[in-house]
Amino acid sequence: MRLLTHNLLACHAKGCGSSSNNFPLQLQNVQLELIEAEYNDVFLRGFLPKLAWPALFTTARQLGDETIPENPPDFLSTPPSEEFLRALHHVLLEIHVSEGEMVCPNCAHIYPIRSGIPNMLLAEHEIPK
Repeated sequence: MRLLTHNLLACHAKGCGSSSNNFPLQLQNVQLELIEAEYNDVFLRGFLPKLAWPALFTTARQLGDETIPENPPDFLSTPPSEEFLRALHHVLLEIHVSEGEMVCPNCAHIYPIRSGIPNMLLAEHEIPK
């Protein structure tokens, strides 16, 4: 699972889906892989406004990566530098969580990650009605 994917996932377990504390899911017991990906600055520039930056920054730091700054550049007034975009590319697209768990900070529901695929399926009794 790429951190790009992680930045989009929130808990939707019964009683938790409407909570403001169900994002970001906390990563634990993870195994990481670095997998090269083709650099695409057009994609990164387009996706930058959609990122939950504090969540991305915190997750990257928890995984030991210090390549992105705590605050993103003000891309509305100044275009991001290529150095910044390359660091963002690395964090979003080249750091892969191959095994581990994502835990909801609100309800403690655990979503396993196996072979790089997060399992977001809920048991029938966990599905909001």
